[in-house]
Amino acid sequence: MGTTGQGTGSDEVNRLSREARSGVRRLLAGLRLAVLSGVTGAAVAALVVGLILMDVPVIVTGGGPLVLLVVLGALGGRRRSVREKPPAGRIALARIEDLRATSGEMADVPVEFRLTVAPEPKDDRPAYRVKFTQHINLADLPAYRPRGIAVVEYRPDEPWNVHVITRPTLEWSRRAEAAEIDSAPESTLVSDPDGGAGAWCLVALLGLLAGAAVVVLVFRSELFASEGPAERSSSSSSASRTFSTSTTVSGPSSSLLTFGRMRATAMELEARVDTPYVTALTIEDHRMAVRGDSTSPPTETVHLPSLPYELFPGLVREARTTLGVREAQSWRIDVTPGAGAGAGPRVRVTVNGAEGTGHLDADAAGRVVERRVADAPREAG
Repeated sequence: MGTTGQGTGSDEVNRLSREARSGVRRLLAGLRLAVLSGVTGAAVAALVVGLILMDVPVIVTGGGPLVLLVVLGALGGRRRSVREKPPAGRIALARIEDLRATSGEMADVPVEFRLTVAPEPKDDRPAYRVKFTQHINLADLPAYRPRGIAVVEYRPDEPWNVHVITRPTLEWSRRAEAAEIDSAPESTLVSDPDGGAGAWCLVALLGLLAGAAVVVLVFRSELFASEGPAERSSSSSSASRTFSTSTTVSGPSSSLLTFGRMRATAMELEARVDTPYVTALTIEDHRMAVRGDSTSPPTETVHLPSLPYELFPGLVREARTTLGVREAQSWRIDVTPGAGAGAGPRVRVTVNGAEGTGHLDADAAGRVVERRVADAPREAG
């Protein structure tokens, strides 16, 4: 018995028609998956946003569709499992173009087959190529060789879904021994058009993200402009918002006198309090703190980004050496708003030692304007 891999013109037309219908079905399935994923992502995001904002209508808007989708999905899956029956597989002969065992550590080893499948004439399908991997017992492996004939089973609706029948019936074994099959052209190679589950997972993920992003964008002002449930309730009863925060740097080489460390730490505190205007700034060797009041006018605040942090270490060195303190045990910088309209911030450096406490005052440009030597009366400088 001889079988060739050439199809008639009618076979080619039927094949193209089947591929076109399959492509349309895949497109519709992809659109349906994207829409369902988007709705699911939007529902989950709405539920989460509603819980964050403590907004009951938003919670219901997100939770209701989510429950409905779960119920419909469960019912649809049950109906499909009852109604849809997988089409019966078809038995056919196949020419082994190539095979390669990828491992030999177990009794059943994965073998990569490249076959030319020759469906029966009644199946109305020309011969085609397919590539797949199947586990074959080591004892059966010598029975398969290139240019040999194997008995296979395939699904007409999914021709790439092929597996070798290792224990065929006696009739098919005889047909395989007597058959001669020509190689099908390489262009007839078929594969899973979905590319496996990865493509569908990507579509579902993108749909979920898109749906969630739409909800977050709709409620972005409430989410990112709010200050949390407790602070929102307090600000609704009063226009005032006082705040204070601090940060501590640790380690022997993490002194705030290190170049650039003060400004970076101040910017971190600014981001934490969400405003550059504070009423007081305190800097110590390993600690920085700010406090403020949202009702204070700009003239009664300190603008954190405009302070000359790079000059502060020099002021500390000068205070240590010119205020009568031989070995300063500690130092502190206090920055407060200047007194009077148009006056810049006031910078005071305080050092403590065995001799007492000394102060050094400077203006916003880092120029020393006054000194108080330890245990000595104040003198202009």
